[in-house]
Amino acid sequence: MFKQIFEIFKSDSLYEQALQECHEMLEIDRQMFNESINTLRNSDTADIPIDIYAMDRKINRFERDVRRKVMTHLAVGGKEDLGSGLILVSVVIDIERIGDYTKNIYDLAVQHPKKLSGGEYEKELSNIESSTKEFLNNAIDAFKTQDIDKARQLMLNYKTDIASVSTKIVDGIVSGKNQSFSSEEAGSLCLYARYLKRIAAHSRNLVSSIVNPFERIGYPE
Repeated sequence: MFKQIFEIFKSDSLYEQALQECHEMLEIDRQMFNESINTLRNSDTADIPIDIYAMDRKINRFERDVRRKVMTHLAVGGKEDLGSGLILVSVVIDIERIGDYTKNIYDLAVQHPKKLSGGEYEKELSNIESSTKEFLNNAIDAFKTQDIDKARQLMLNYKTDIASVSTKIVDGIVSGKNQSFSSEEAGSLCLYARYLKRIAAHSRNLVSSIVNPFERIGYPE
């Protein structure tokens, strides 16, 4: 669906600017995600080579700017572009949410000074971590190129077990059956699993926007 709209966007300066801002937001998301996970899981400090909070503020500014550009275009262009405008606004919200959750992961690294281990859940946690990272990277690349075939393949291969395993980890910790975690570790693990789940879900929404009409964004084709 977005493939056809993408061609229209490129012919309009405001929409083209909005699309370029979405692409830049996605690259910021990717960098924030990689650095946040690395420091939380592999470092005993929260020192990273980027300013996560400044980057998050930049994403927020981009989101507001994209919305303004879409509204300005619609005010001038008329009702025929309403569907494309709604899709772009939906997309930019998902992109901003991914940034929020990556910032939240970094917040965990700040609050949890030692590298976070999953304990008995380490295998499951590592699996959903790598699955989320892979899906996010592929989603970003598919959106930037508007690759319909790749988007469809990603939707078919989307690992719903990211959500189920996240829930399993959280339920297992909250149940209190495992006493090996401190309260701080338990809280951090639960939050981290939830953040990965939400990042994967927003990445799926991004991919679905390439092939689905507005009302089916986030759902199978």
